Amino acid sequence: MTATKRALISVFDKQGVEDFAKKLIERGWEIVSSSGTAKKLQEAGINVIEVSDLTGFPHILGGRVKTLHPFISGGILARRHVDGDLRDIETFKIPLIDMVVCNLYPFQEVAQRGANIDELLENIDIGGVTLIRAGAKNYPHVIILTDPLDYEQILEELDAEGNVTLLTRQSLALKAFAHTAAYDGAIVEGLSSELGVEPEMKKELTIPLKKEQDLRYGENPHQEAALYLPPMKKLPWVQLGGKPLSYNNILDLDCAMRGAALLQDGPGALVIKHTTPCGMAYGSTLKEAYEKAFRCDPLSAFGGVVGFSRPLDMETALAVSQHFTEVLLVPDGEDEALEFLKKDKPSLRILKWKGGKVLPWQITSTWSGFLVQQDILPPLPNPDKGTWIGPRRDDLWKDMLLAWKVACLSKSNAVAIIKDGEAVGIGMGFCSRVFAVDFATNQAKEKAKGAVMGSDAFFPFPDGVEAAAKAGIKAIIQPGGSVRDDEVFKRAEELGLSMFISGWRTFRH
Repeated sequence: MTATKRALISVFDKQGVEDFAKKLIERGWEIVSSSGTAKKLQEAGINVIEVSDLTGFPHILGGRVKTLHPFISGGILARRHVDGDLRDIETFKIPLIDMVVCNLYPFQEVAQRGANIDELLENIDIGGVTLIRAGAKNYPHVIILTDPLDYEQILEELDAEGNVTLLTRQSLALKAFAHTAAYDGAIVEGLSSELGVEPEMKKELTIPLKKEQDLRYGENPHQEAALYLPPMKKLPWVQLGGKPLSYNNILDLDCAMRGAALLQDGPGALVIKHTTPCGMAYGSTLKEAYEKAFRCDPLSAFGGVVGFSRPLDMETALAVSQHFTEVLLVPDGEDEALEFLKKDKPSLRILKWKGGKVLPWQITSTWSGFLVQQDILPPLPNPDKGTWIGPRRDDLWKDMLLAWKVACLSKSNAVAIIKDGEAVGIGMGFCSRVFAVDFATNQAKEKAKGAVMGSDAFFPFPDGVEAAAKAGIKAIIQPGGSVRDDEVFKRAEELGLSMFISGWRTFRH
């Protein structure tokens, strides 16, 4: 067996490959390549052994089959310390391959530009995946490179160590397996979209992720964090100005986007703090909606995330500039208004939300595993499709619907008090519903009189209804479903409260 080191190079992304191949040759390596990669290297004056010359078998099926050959697979997979492998290598005169440099057809990019099914299928790499997995499987003996950014490190180690360290080989192998796993995930997603297959709770859920950006830290400074996206997905927003987003900003932003989606039926605004609304309102103008949302809890609104359902105008931008805000979410905005805030508040993170979301699933990591559920907004209550307890209050329905929206965005247990299109009290994150009612009514004070209340889940006892009535609440919207519903309904009627039973719980844990 020859002591000459041999590298098989077959790449779609040819960034830096000429320089890398030249430097390998300078270090005594032999280069094997095929098709486009071989042509590019030869045009650069690099001596290359064609795969077909090595195997003695031509490319077939229009180039679909080039590297799928025992001479290639055997040369990569042979274990140098196993006598049986070495006997086969000697018997069949298989040239050993010590390095595989390979990356794959751009399936993701082709799918993103809307290719048809035939083009998608042609861009599913078969030989490349085989090369990568074979090299990674045999990493103690084969160096596997899938990322051009790793070329320089390999050259440095070859010079310093005479070879590539086992630790580096292990790291490159894991990176290679992650690369092919992500590639397969992109294929599943791309073909599902093209074939019109709806997302479902499959036995195996494949969601490969690629780092979009590093974050300074997680919820707390002792935790590392980054933002990841699935293949072929793009961020649903673009940042127009301000500092980079933090982990907590992105969590709050999630609630802001959901809220903005629920407020599409009018000029609406909401203020988010710690992933839950501390204010939410409609207005005749966007500025009025913002001011009403802000005054629900001005103390908590300090350093919060603000979301709007309408494009930002100059009047609203001026109002926003009067307070400290971490993130501003807008569907669009007047150039004058956006430029003003960029200049006046250079640290304010301004995001233009394009609508939509990244995934159809909501995935939560727990110590027990991953919880996966559909990520859809709950259906809006309809005053004609639920049950009224006591007098029907169409005159209060608009406020009742807003109360329902605020409660469904808030952390459970949650209730929201609304009066004249604005939240005046929000009780969220309590272990007892009556505690949530007490907090919200104390926050609303006199504004609770004549107001309405929304609850994200049923009232388990009449005490919450009694506390609401004592504060002056006139109507409640809630899903019902308690074993004591009859008792709760009866008490509401006794207290002169109207109650609408929607039938839909909206917990947010």
